[in-house]
Parts: sequence; structure tokens; C-alpha cells
Amino acid sequence: MRQTRSGGAGHGAAATDSGLMSIGTVLNVLLDEFPEVTISKIRFLESEGLVEPQRTPSGYRKFSDGDVERLGHVLRMQRDHYLPLKVIREYLDALERGEAVELPALGRHREAEGEPEPLAGQEPTAARIGRDELLAAAGIDEQELREWESYGLLAPLPDGAYVAESATVASLVVELGRFGIEPRHLRAVKAAADREAGLVEQVVAPLKRHRNPQTRAHAEARSKELAGLTVRLHAALVQMSLGVRLP
Repeated sequence: MRQTRSGGAGHGAAATDSGLMSIGTVLNVLLDEFPEVTISKIRFLESEGLVEPQRTPSGYRKFSDGDVERLGHVLRMQRDHYLPLKVIREYLDALERGEAVELPALGRHREAEGEPEPLAGQEPTAARIGRDELLAAAGIDEQELREWESYGLLAPLPDGAYVAESATVASLVVELGRFGIEPRHLRAVKAAADREAGLVEQVVAPLKRHRNPQTRAHAEARSKELAGLTVRLHAALVQMSLGVRLP
């Protein structure tokens, strides 16, 4: 449950507790689990009513432990369940009111579909999401999705489904659109991501070809670790190029 503000003040109240955190500190706390998160993302979640940090008299955001915990819940539900922000906000607000609510299920999970877990030594099956689920998660229509596909930002699998990460890509494209960045502008970003993915693939390819199942499983973990590092490096390079400093 979100912590009550000092003196009963609500959103926009001045922060007086020296234990509160700046947005830069919050970013560092979240980066370990969510390497793709940025200060802009945190600010966007605030603008969408997902978190309500206090404010100092000079206007700086100050986050409590409860705010950081709530941000973690939001990011986790986006990543693991592919839920739109409106659904996440309503779910968390209901929990804070003490209501017994179930987590909506938009993402497709192996357990729900009755698919068997991979046997030891087998490669895991990537999580997938249906086309209708992707449209619902991103809050877009068929025409927009076809446009994004034409620019290579999203691509369906042979059976028409999408890898689960497509929901995250779609939500980020929507967020960037709020700043006037159109999908056609993102082709260079996609090309850069493909090159970075190719670099990671070169590193882990020998592990994936190994005859030992445990070594092949290690390739998956190594891929995730390298992906997180490349994402953080990419973000740092963009910030450096723009002369952006984190608070």
C-alpha cells in the first residue's frame, strides 16, 4: 500500500523526510532488475498516475520506499504480463483499497495454454503473445500495427503470434509517439538493435552449439546478461551524445 504523505498531504506535497530518494537514486535501484528503465520512463509512469512522488519546495521529485516498490510492481507487470498501464493502475489501486482482485491475464503463458515444460537439456520455448493480445496491451489498432510491421519494428511468427517482448516494444513506440517521434523515425533504432543482437549472438554461439545441455542452458543466461549490458551501454551513449546528466 502506498505510504501516506507527511501531514496528510497528497500529490505534489513538499518532501521533508531525509530518507526520501531522488529520481536518480530510484533509477539506480531499479536498474538491476530492469536494465531498460530510464528517468523518462519513471516520469512517464508518474504522468500516467502510476506513482505519486512528493515534491520539494523547489519542485524536485522525492520518492519513498513505497513509491519504489510500486514502480517495481508496475515494471514487473508490464514485463511479465504485458498489461497496459491503465489495467495495471486499476489493479494496484484496487489492492491498496484492500479489495480482493485477480491479476488480469493478457499475456500468453505456457501453463495457461497447457503446453508442457521443456525437458532437461531441451531449449526453452520463447513466451508468445497473440495478435489481439498485442493490440490490447499496446492500445493500438490493426492499421497502426501493420504500419509498425512495415518499418520492421514488429514481426509476427509463422503462426501469426508474436514473441512476448513485442508488447514491450509496442508500449515504448506508443510512449515515444507522445513526443512526436513517429514509427518511421525508429528504423535506425531497430537497425542498431539488430547489430547489437548480432554481436551478442557471436559471443554465445559457441555455447549454444555445445553438446553439453548445461552449457547450452548457460548460453541463455549469458545472452540475458549481455543484453542487459548492451542496453545500459546504449542508453549511456545516447545520454552522453545529448549531454544529458542524470540527477
